[in-house]
Amino acid sequence: MSEVQQKDNFLLYVILAGAVAAGAVFMVKNAEHDKYAAAAQAISEDSSNSAYRNDVLHSGGAKK
Repeated sequence: MSEVQQKDNFLLYVILAGAVAAGAVFMVKNAEHDKYAAAAQAISEDSSNSAYRNDVLHSGGAKK
């Protein structure tokens, strides 16, 4: 009786799972990149469109 030993593919499965996960992260990140393009353009045209502006209400601890 001869027993044929099968190759263990665990490492291959781990590498494939990592590649799939990295691909998913890349796709989500790439899709989210254009999400704020309109806001970035509006802020670059007029800095008062930013929520992080430095005006009288936000300087020196002044409150509304």
